Amino acid sequence: MDTRALLRGLPKVDDLLKRDDVVALERVHGHALTLESLREAVEAARSTILGSAEAAAALASAPSADAIAADAAARLAAKSRRSLRPVINATGIVVHTNLGRSPLAEAAVEAVAEVARGYSTLEYDVSSGERGSRHVHVEDLICRLTGAQAAMAVNNNAGAVLLGLAALARRKEAIVSRGQLVEIGGSFRIPDIMRESGAKMVEVGTTNKTHLRDYENAITPRTGLILKVHSSNYRVVGFTQEVSLGELVELGRNHGVPVFEDQGSGVLVDLARFGLPGEPTIASSIAAGADLVSASGDKLLGGPQAGILSGTRDVIARLKKHPLARCVRLDKMTLAALEVTLRLYLDEERLFREVPTLAMLTMSAAELAGRAEGLAQAIVAACGEAYTIMTAPDVSRAGGGALPMADIPTTVVVLEPRSGDVVRLEQRLRLGEPTVIARIKDDRLLLDPRTLGPDEEPDVVAALLRASQEA
Repeated sequence: MDTRALLRGLPKVDDLLKRDDVVALERVHGHALTLESLREAVEAARSTILGSAEAAAALASAPSADAIAADAAARLAAKSRRSLRPVINATGIVVHTNLGRSPLAEAAVEAVAEVARGYSTLEYDVSSGERGSRHVHVEDLICRLTGAQAAMAVNNNAGAVLLGLAALARRKEAIVSRGQLVEIGGSFRIPDIMRESGAKMVEVGTTNKTHLRDYENAITPRTGLILKVHSSNYRVVGFTQEVSLGELVELGRNHGVPVFEDQGSGVLVDLARFGLPGEPTIASSIAAGADLVSASGDKLLGGPQAGILSGTRDVIARLKKHPLARCVRLDKMTLAALEVTLRLYLDEERLFREVPTLAMLTMSAAELAGRAEGLAQAIVAACGEAYTIMTAPDVSRAGGGALPMADIPTTVVVLEPRSGDVVRLEQRLRLGEPTVIARIKDDRLLLDPRTLGPDEEPDVVAALLRASQEA
């Protein structure tokens, strides 16, 4: 059959629209999207015919109406699938930046849904009937948990740092140690943020050693701020020295210069008692005398994406009045989630049970081993001999740039497909529905129960069963 005959044999879009299966698609997806997908399917078939003489010769006849309709249905399914959708995290990385960092407590999720579906007291004072401030929803809670005089929250910690620098050091000098000029994921770099804020960066010390005298020698009448950046996503080890926050605070007070600490991870409780590395809490930085402390809401704090700013009353007042404050303010849904998350910190028993990030980080070795063994047995029961399966010790990670040196002991399920390779298995899980994200180590697939909810384990088993049937 020649090319022209093949092209003439393609079904017409108008005829395809009359088919019962296409009419059913139209009821679900609407006329415009269905028509677009049909046209694309027909055009794809036409392109195949016209692509090369070999391709045309390989076709005994033009693609049928059934084939075109099926192609259009697949295109509609792809177009209708949400881009931002849930995934199952089996990697063992708790605060996984690429997967949305901290999952929210159920109470926080309910609060988001409640304020999202209607009106709220976002900027309305019901007692006076007058306009209120969105800062009031979390300020008292942050102050109570940190000991700060005043507080506010913005859209993320990068916004918090930018706002703090702009409000305190615009057209002034900001002193920072060379060893603290960090870059984190997404190319957030302290020098870039300082430049955009209007502050002039003054570097002191060296990469590995900075002394108090370095800061003192850099102070001039143009100094507006001393900045201390916590190296949350890396460590400099060996022949090192840095100046403590307390020493910087004393120096700043002697010269009338405020001290701003970018703490990063946002720790509100001491995690060292659970065998995790000790991290400074926001409260400890406030107690040390910092005029301003910034931290993330969606890392070790376990809440939504936010930048938590706490400090002295005068400094926070300056930040609230700054024009950038409106640009980086929180929306009602984030505020609702943050308020509820902070309230959970008032009851420590509920906190470690209900805030997923903290519950995962502090899970006991015995519980992890038991869950790994249970998951392995469930996979064997469902998938039979499709995989070789065992459990083994491994390490989880805090993730999100937090606790970078911490190997958190865990027990993982280790799988090897008996048919096909592990890369293909990982791909099938990743492209499946629901999406399961696992990790490969030494040519074996690892599933870490630390980041799996108990209700997600049956979905993982089902996904592995589908993957084995596709092999």
